Amino acid sequence: MKSTLIAALLAATATVASAAPEKYTLDSSHSQIVFQYNHLGFSTTWGMFSGFEGEIMFDAEAPADSSVTVEFPTASLITGWDERTTHFLTADFFDAEAAPAVSFVSTGIEVTGDKTANITGDLTINGVTKAIVLDTVMNQMGDHPMAGKPWVGFNATTTVLRSEFDMGMYAPYVSDEVAIQISIEAMKAE
Repeated sequence: MKSTLIAALLAATATVASAAPEKYTLDSSHSQIVFQYNHLGFSTTWGMFSGFEGEIMFDAEAPADSSVTVEFPTASLITGWDERTTHFLTADFFDAEAAPAVSFVSTGIEVTGDKTANITGDLTINGVTKAIVLDTVMNQMGDHPMAGKPWVGFNATTTVLRSEFDMGMYAPYVSDEVAIQISIEAMKAE
């Protein structure tokens, strides 16, 4: 009996040890970041980024062993008003010429539930890197009905202080705190 139990434990350990994260690449056409901030107390103003490139090394058996790397062009910013977008891309805010990309690289994942996790990582905006935490939910994992291959989707939220990224112009009148919502889809790499 004892040797059967030890053999089972060794087999289980070998199976876990051989499991490895699988690479998923981001679906740029179905991934975006939306942010919002308070404008002088009168309104909530929104903006969006798209054009993602990146990968998720996803370990479905041990999600804490997964990782995320994402980058997108700063100039993909959309605010809904051309003059505001143009201003946001100047050195007053995102400085798109000097810092043409925004990136996020995970440094750790804490699983908080069956489909939830806090993903810690380094966010680089405007040439400044700060650690943030993404409160993340896995929406769905399964075969994509049109593409016919494994797919996964996540939503995440976080809040940052724009002044920490050298973008504090007009704060505190225009809120320093910016709420961020992220929605991404990724397909299993070939």
